[in-house]
Amino acid sequence: MDKSIARITGNPKPYNTLVQQISIEFVQGQQRAMAAVHNCLVDTYWKIGQYIVEFEQQGKEKAVYGSALLENLSRDLKLLHGKGFSRSNLNYMRQFYLKYPICETVSHKLSWSHYFEILKIEDDLERSFYEKQTQLENWSVAELKRQKDSGLFLRLALSKEKEKVLQLAKHGQIIESPEDVVKDLYVFEFLKIPEPYNISETELEMRLLDNLQSFLLELGKGFTFVGRQFRMTINNTPFRVDLVFYHRILRCFVLIDLKIREVKHNDVGQMNMYMGYFANEENVEGDNPPIGIILSKEKDELLVEYATYGMNSQLFVSKYQLYLPNQEELKQLIYNYLEREKEFETIN
Repeated sequence: MDKSIARITGNPKPYNTLVQQISIEFVQGQQRAMAAVHNCLVDTYWKIGQYIVEFEQQGKEKAVYGSALLENLSRDLKLLHGKGFSRSNLNYMRQFYLKYPICETVSHKLSWSHYFEILKIEDDLERSFYEKQTQLENWSVAELKRQKDSGLFLRLALSKEKEKVLQLAKHGQIIESPEDVVKDLYVFEFLKIPEPYNISETELEMRLLDNLQSFLLELGKGFTFVGRQFRMTINNTPFRVDLVFYHRILRCFVLIDLKIREVKHNDVGQMNMYMGYFANEENVEGDNPPIGIILSKEKDELLVEYATYGMNSQLFVSKYQLYLPNQEELKQLIYNYLEREKEFETIN
């Protein structure tokens, strides 16, 4: 087919190349058109929100918000334009303008569907974090929902000082050090293991790999999968690391050991040995020292503190759970912590 067309047209350029060029341009055109539609919707809904708020205020600095206006608007606009103008949607458009009163602060990297999810978050710090993190990691709407439901911001904030919590909310999770890629608590609800559960470490490992895309999303930006049950031999004795990743931003191996029980002191020593092996035997020029993460069902903070005393600062012990966390409890922990920080600053 290719040769016959070349004889007819006299064009030596392969016909398949032409098909490929047209296909690429068509797909890119569709993507540009879709992006333009998303941008237009975001601008339009912001403007609608502005009209509603300004009408409510009627020149006043603050106005009492009543639902009657949105009910009337919803009824009349649906008669004119059909679906899309429910009272709920109009309320979110109104909230959109109230939360982002300066048009230039609205990011066109996010679609209206993203903002719709973000606007459901009442707390300003949380909302800011998910907005910035969605842009940084290019989350789909489904991924954004999952991270919200798993309390990502709250879990990251648990291990940070007050100033770093505020920075996290303002800029998202900026990855500059090993501490930035490790969470105190990992959530594997995507495995859909019902409670009460009785699962072996091998089965847990296999289920995580069967759901690798979701697992990588939970680990965070920059993780690439290397292998499972990575074999090493030390002094003629075989050892295996459960899971090995490479972090392309920090340029280092990340070793993960899974424990279905409470972590013990010898688990810490073993992980430290694995990290030493990788640093000396697997690292190549340009690689940074490896990170080690022991993921356990339970951990005793004091035991971990003593077991890691004077040890590699890139060795971490974190917990995992197989169900979504209670976000209200997490929020209370965070705000209690921030209040203690504030009191400490006042005293000093």
